[in-house]
Amino acid sequence: MTTIAASVPTANGGRYVRQLCQHWSHKLDVACDGDIGTVRFPGAVATMAAGSDAIDLSITGEDREEVDRLKDVVAAHIDRFAFREAPLAYDWSWR
Repeated sequence: MTTIAASVPTANGGRYVRQLCQHWSHKLDVACDGDIGTVRFPGAVATMAAGSDAIDLSITGEDREEVDRLKDVVAAHIDRFAFREAPLAYDWSWR
């Protein structure tokens, strides 16, 4: 398994996690409990947990290229919801 993770500074993380889960729930398997969300993409799983000052993101999958592609998809979608403060700072690291 390959995992990439980032902590993204924002005071509005809970709202963005909920919006993202709602957005993807129409096409993907999504679980959202408050400020914590999980999205199951074909081939990878994205988890998001918002705190008071950041969203902790991780994407795990078998294929490193797919995980790398999905990090851009997740970041672009969060930035779309965070348009007032976008672009947010994503400091991705492989685990």
